[in-house]
Amino acid sequence: MKIDKQLNILVIGSGMYTTGRGTRDFGTIMPAIFEWQRSENLIGKVIIASTNANSSIDAKKRIKEMEDLTNIKLNVECIPKSGTDSESYIDAINQIPRPAIAVVAVPDHLHYQICKDCLIHDLFTIVVKPLTPRLDEAIDLADLAKKKNLLAYVEFHKRLDEANMIMKDRFLKGNIGTPLYSIVEYSQRKSIPSKVFSSWADKSNILQYLGIHYIDLMRFVTKARPVRVMATGQKAWLVERKIETYDSIQCLIEWEYNDNSFIQAIHTNWIDPETSSAMSNQKIKFIGTEGRIESEQKDRGIKINIDNQCLEQPNPYFCYRYKNSDGYNEWRGYGINSFKQFFSDSYSIFFKNKEVGDYITNRPTFEEAIYSSAVIEAANKSLVLNSEWVEVFNE
Repeated sequence: MKIDKQLNILVIGSGMYTTGRGTRDFGTIMPAIFEWQRSENLIGKVIIASTNANSSIDAKKRIKEMEDLTNIKLNVECIPKSGTDSESYIDAINQIPRPAIAVVAVPDHLHYQICKDCLIHDLFTIVVKPLTPRLDEAIDLADLAKKKNLLAYVEFHKRLDEANMIMKDRFLKGNIGTPLYSIVEYSQRKSIPSKVFSSWADKSNILQYLGIHYIDLMRFVTKARPVRVMATGQKAWLVERKIETYDSIQCLIEWEYNDNSFIQAIHTNWIDPETSSAMSNQKIKFIGTEGRIESEQKDRGIKINIDNQCLEQPNPYFCYRYKNSDGYNEWRGYGINSFKQFFSDSYSIFFKNKEVGDYITNRPTFEEAIYSSAVIEAANKSLVLNSEWVEVFNE
């Protein structure tokens, strides 16, 4: 089938989430691109911009493996082809034909400048969470996207987790009444900060890297406004390994909902044992005046126990690889759907006479991400101030 109108995609960053580097699988971003091509056949060229040639070589190898697994061919260029270049993405932006959209998957502290460069060059942009850990930067990016009328999302995929969609539906129906409090536990294995992200873990922390998902989720479910934040943290295991960041952080967020307020307690760590049965251990409880919702989001009902291996509890609903009826591999899940949603929204604006305004109400836009960035900034201030309460919007 001949397609005249196609999207050129720039992917900035080629690490674990993009290609699965350092793991046995292939990440989430490139699988999502392959699956959108499978279903729509609307991709022109994909450019993966890394910071060095070794990363480009690894990415190219993984793309070839994915092509063989899926029987889908993509026109992919990986840059830089030699040496190191921390701004290879700028060269990609200026290629002819230019990319139309950008996927940003780089360390937290690089989000602001790279997203800003993408918006300045008129690229529709999606960035992995957090948007930024600073409120002023989040506002600047949201204002720039609005001024230039650009689609700009944060990849908050937990909004599309079916369990969380049920939670939102039941909340909006009034099933749990007025919200009183919520408890979240969210943790990952030690290898994430000590190996996979060892080069930049000290520039982030577990709350802004991981816990932010459930901050955004609470905003998504309730449309409540965060008022103040208190956070405390512990340093032991990572500091002993010369990684200057928190092992764990506990955070209290006071949310304002109509004329009432409720508390969200988030407990996070990234020093779970490597023998943990899943990469992420996660659960949420949401309690109101008329009911409660409890969602165990690690135990999805599947356990795999094999001789000489640790117990495994995979999540088949996030990003999982299956054999289809043609005998080839395909990826399914809400992690895949999160990116496909952005690709489809972008395509509809470019080629189907849709407007950016058609997608701002229920999407994780930069403007919506201001709330989660504001909470993270307040939490980081509280950590420095010996766990004092910090106002979120100091207006």
